[in-house]
Amino acid sequence: MSILIRGGKPLKGKVWCDGAKNAALPIMAGAILTDDSVEIKNVPFLLDVETMLSVLRAIGVNAVYSGRSAKMSPGRRLQPEAPYDLVRRMRASFLVMGPLLARCGTAAVPLPGGCAIGQRPVDLHLKGFQAMGATVSVEHGFIIAKANRLKGAEIYLDIPSVGATENIMMAAALADGETVIENAAQEPEVVDLANFLNAMGADIKGGGTTRIRISGVKELHGVEYSIIPDRIEAATFAIAAAMTKGKVTIENVIPTHLRSVLAKIKECGAYIFEGARSIDIEMLQRPEPTNIKTQPYPGFPTDVQAPYMALCTIAAGTSIISETVFENRFAHAEELGRMGARIRIEGPNAVIEGVPRLAGAQVQATDLRAGAALSLAGLAAEGETEVIGTEHIERGYCDFVEKLRGLGADVVSTEASNRFHRGIARP
Repeated sequence: MSILIRGGKPLKGKVWCDGAKNAALPIMAGAILTDDSVEIKNVPFLLDVETMLSVLRAIGVNAVYSGRSAKMSPGRRLQPEAPYDLVRRMRASFLVMGPLLARCGTAAVPLPGGCAIGQRPVDLHLKGFQAMGATVSVEHGFIIAKANRLKGAEIYLDIPSVGATENIMMAAALADGETVIENAAQEPEVVDLANFLNAMGADIKGGGTTRIRISGVKELHGVEYSIIPDRIEAATFAIAAAMTKGKVTIENVIPTHLRSVLAKIKECGAYIFEGARSIDIEMLQRPEPTNIKTQPYPGFPTDVQAPYMALCTIAAGTSIISETVFENRFAHAEELGRMGARIRIEGPNAVIEGVPRLAGAQVQATDLRAGAALSLAGLAAEGETEVIGTEHIERGYCDFVEKLRGLGADVVSTEASNRFHRGIARP
């Protein structure tokens, strides 16, 4: 699949952000922790959400999606083995391991897949399970964990891993005694998971800090819960407005979740007004160069690095981006170069010499955020851009093309062409 973009149009109008994919997936996995029915609202319609639903169904959960709502009824009998063909598609599938281990006393989950953006080992997840008394082994490509009853423990994470924090927190919710996670991830999505579990009857304190305390309870109950808006989607549209010299209102957003990103966009020269649940952004000039360094929250998010690089390609000067979270997340730089960007990779740093304008070209999305970055570059470029591999974009952005069109962009979905040329007919 691909999208075809005719660039050069300023984005104008209002856009609504969907629920956060990175909150929806762990919360859906957390539904395993109860026998009762759970309804999660504000769930975006995404390929990753469908994959998680399929994983849940495969382990015995009655899972249905309708109208931005996911309804799940785990029941009392679950199959503690997740299928390889589903888990390999998406790394977040591994988040079912902690809840399965807590509910069933055993869990067998394949090593996970997902975007090829560098090594993301699950060692910290397993370290946490072992500290709580589980035995862990690897057999035929599956990680197998067993524990008659998990016990509370003090767990220090070598790095503030979001996935490990979430998986351990879910497992600890039904463990005997108190579990303390030190150097925990502070992302808003971690806080949302903690709030969801507490709404089910868990006893979790410190979500959003580096020290999370979980007092295990005997059981959890069903709940209706609405997840937070997607801060990465909001950041992407904010950058798109800045790149196209647009004027956009982003609705259904929590501005405090975007402090680091908004600060840098302001530094580029954009005017930004923050409402209680909205952001107004207007750009009147060519962006000024800025330097960023990706870091765990509340630092600049690695998931916004690629779109922000697209912005830097047209800045009036040289910008430097340092990627400290994933070691192989500059694949989009070469594709941006096909559009006339001047980018030099020096280890974990990308040096971007801004050019006055980009030129449309056929480019390949190598992962989810790279696909968004190339699309934003196409919006700002002269001529036509075809972004191939937009199935990556569909993993993380709901109604991406429709939302861009609602802001006045000239963009359509199409089948990827074997040959790109100027003047290609619109489908």
